Amino acid sequence: MKKKIIIEGMSCNHCVSHVENALMEVEGVKSVKVDLKGKYALVDLANDVDDSKLKAAVDDAGYEVIRIE
Repeated sequence: MKKKIIIEGMSCNHCVSHVENALMEVEGVKSVKVDLKGKYALVDLANDVDDSKLKAAVDDAGYEVIRIE
């Protein structure tokens, strides 16, 4: 299962790394690819992970989730 997380507040590769690391710590996340220019993260999940857990990880990293698709 894949989800696309639209994120505001990322401005550099350090931000990308910070978001990737935060999402990788969520149980059930297999991989993360962040697109800085597109302002989103593609998350590959091992099982269905609640959107609130993904949002909390991004929020705790200091960025804003606009929506999860």
